[in-house]
Amino acid sequence: MDIRAIAMGLTFAFIWSSAFTSARIIVTHAPPFAASAVRFAIAGCIGVAIAWALGQSWRLTRDQCRATLVFGLCQNAIYLGLNFYAMQTVEASLASIIASTMPLMVAAAGWVVFRDRLPALGVAGLILGIGGVMLIMGARLGTGVDTFGIALCVIAAVALTVATLMMRTMSSGGNLMMVVGLQMFVGAIVLGIASALTETITVTVTPAFVAAFVYTIFVPGLLATFIWFTLVQRIGATKAATFHFLNPFFGVAVAAALLGERLGPQDIVGVAIIAAGILAVQVSRQAKT
Repeated sequence: MDIRAIAMGLTFAFIWSSAFTSARIIVTHAPPFAASAVRFAIAGCIGVAIAWALGQSWRLTRDQCRATLVFGLCQNAIYLGLNFYAMQTVEASLASIIASTMPLMVAAAGWVVFRDRLPALGVAGLILGIGGVMLIMGARLGTGVDTFGIALCVIAAVALTVATLMMRTMSSGGNLMMVVGLQMFVGAIVLGIASALTETITVTVTPAFVAAFVYTIFVPGLLATFIWFTLVQRIGATKAATFHFLNPFFGVAVAAALLGERLGPQDIVGVAIIAAGILAVQVSRQAKT
């Protein structure tokens, strides 16, 4: 793994983790589904415009069409939509911790469902990760955290896991930015319908809301997605996924710095255990390949 790949991985991990803090700010000012739908529509227009400027085509391969639909539905509509909704009552740090367990879910699903061989180090990583989650949840449930919001975050992480398992060929065939832009429209359509059916639109415009909204569109929405696809093309999905072990640290650090969310000793220990578990799983998968 070269220096450029390491820099891309670190940048992606930080941006991905920071998105929970910006989302938490957004949903305190606007309905979550409506805000997400508008965000994806704007990001989709920008992404497609950039793709056209780069000379990319609407003509996608079969794998890319599947990627556009599945990733747009699972990541944008379900994963991000449910996380936005949940963060009306769930702190950004807790939502980021739950979402960061996605690599553990992918490894567990591959082991149980697809009968992928998982070395002893990977099994130990899964056990560590589960233990870290249980430690954090034990501390948070005692403080009256919203269990329905937590359930939505878990469902969201499962949806992203499904997308990850299905998208092994998603970055092939060129037209990368076009795929990034078009899958945004899938999320916009689904969440726009959900908003029309369930929400009353009331928006409180403040500098913090505008900054968070713009940041979420351009940085986690477009830049992070492009960096991730490019990183996967450069070093492969297994090696790229190793950077996810940094997500628990970055997620809680950004939430604490910008939102003032407090972390107890059990939270800190749990984050470290989850990160160690994710790293062990990814290292074991690299050794296997």
